[in-house]
Amino acid sequence: MDTKAIKISKNNYEWLWELAGKMQTEEKRNISIDEALTRLRSSKKLSDLAGMWNINDKEARKLLSNIRKRWGNWKARYA
Repeated sequence: MDTKAIKISKNNYEWLWELAGKMQTEEKRNISIDEALTRLRSSKKLSDLAGMWNINDKEARKLLSNIRKRWGNWKARYA
């Protein structure tokens, strides 16, 4: 298996670490960050990810606002 080093933010790293930890707790075995990413990537439905991201209401509103702003930029550029 080839491996590559990538840069990710501390927040993303901590999120992945927590996700792998939750999977380990559920399955009672060690799960690497790579395996956690593989599972996310192979997820067939968006609903499979429900509940994995723990954010408060303020963070959710900010995220939604950013998504709407970016979506508006994309639509204007590619419509």
